[in-house]
Amino acid sequence: MTILGFTWYYVLTFLAVLSVLIYVHEFGHYWVARRNGVRVEVFSIGFGPEIWGRTDRNGTRWKICAIPLGGYVKMFGEYFPGEGESTEERALTPEEQAVSFTHKRLGQRSAIVAAGPIANFLYAILVFAAVFSLHGEPIPLAVVGEVVAGTPAAEVGIRPGDKILAIESEPVTKFEDLRRVIGAHDGVPVRLRILRDGAEITLVVTPRTQAIANADATASGVRVGRIGIKPDPAHVAYERHNPFVALWMGAERTFVASGQILSYLGELIVGRQDTRDLGGPLRIAQMSGEVAQDGGLWSLLMFTAVLSINLGLINLFPI
Repeated sequence: MTILGFTWYYVLTFLAVLSVLIYVHEFGHYWVARRNGVRVEVFSIGFGPEIWGRTDRNGTRWKICAIPLGGYVKMFGEYFPGEGESTEERALTPEEQAVSFTHKRLGQRSAIVAAGPIANFLYAILVFAAVFSLHGEPIPLAVVGEVVAGTPAAEVGIRPGDKILAIESEPVTKFEDLRRVIGAHDGVPVRLRILRDGAEITLVVTPRTQAIANADATASGVRVGRIGIKPDPAHVAYERHNPFVALWMGAERTFVASGQILSYLGELIVGRQDTRDLGGPLRIAQMSGEVAQDGGLWSLLMFTAVLSINLGLINLFPI
C-alpha cells in the first residue's frame, strides 16, 4: 500500500470516525445543557492549540483543536483552576447563577451528564436503521465459511466454500434456513445437496446436539441439532426493510450489542477473556481503515454505530 493509500484508509478514516462520534457525544451534552438554560462557553473537537474556531451569537466558542483524540463541552459554572490559580471560586451574581451548570437542580445536571451517552445510543439506532432501510440487512447465505473440527460436518468431508443447495428435498438459500432445517433433525441422518467447484455432490450427515445447545434443550425440553459449520461472511445478501421496521431493528441491534459488550467486560473482570483483545486508538485506526477498504461506506457506518455504543457505555461507568 502506498503512503497516500495508507493515509486515506487509516489516518483520515480514523479521524473522520472519531470526529463524528465525539461531535455526537458532546452535542448531546450541549443540546440538553442549552435546553436547561446553561450557558455553554466552549464546544471543542480535539485538545491543545485551536486551529479553527468561531463564536456564535450565544457566546459559545466552537473550535477544532490540533490533537483530535477527544473533545469537550465547557459550561459556565464549571471551574477547573490552572497551575498557580486559587482553588476558591468567586461569588456569582444572580444572573450568572441562572445560567451556571453547578447552580442547576440535581435532575437537570444529571440529564446534562447523561445526554452524551444517550446521544451515542440514539446515533447507533439511527445508523443501523438507515443501513437496514437504504442498503439492507446483511443476510448470510448457505455457504460454508468454516468447519469445526470433530463435528459431523468435518467427519463427512464438508469443506469451506461449499454451497448447500438443499437438505433432503427442501431448498435452502440463507444460512438461517440451513440452521433451522438442521436443527429440526437432531440425531436423524439428512442428505445435503452441495455445489462444490461447479459440480453438485450429495453428502449424508447426522446432526447432533452440542453441549451448549443441550443446556438450552434441557431447560426448554427441545433438542436442537448442529453439524458444526459457520457461514462465510463474504457471501451475504441484503434485505431492505421499511423505515419503521428498520428503526425497531436498529433499537434491537443497539440493545443486543450493549448486552454483548457488558457481558464481555464481565468476563474480562473474572478472567475469562484476554485483555489482549482490547484496543486503543491505534487499534481503532487499524480497524477503521480495514473496514473502509474491504467493506465500503455501509460497513464503515455500521462500525461507527458499534463504536458509538462502546463510547456511550464507557461514559456511563463511574470512572
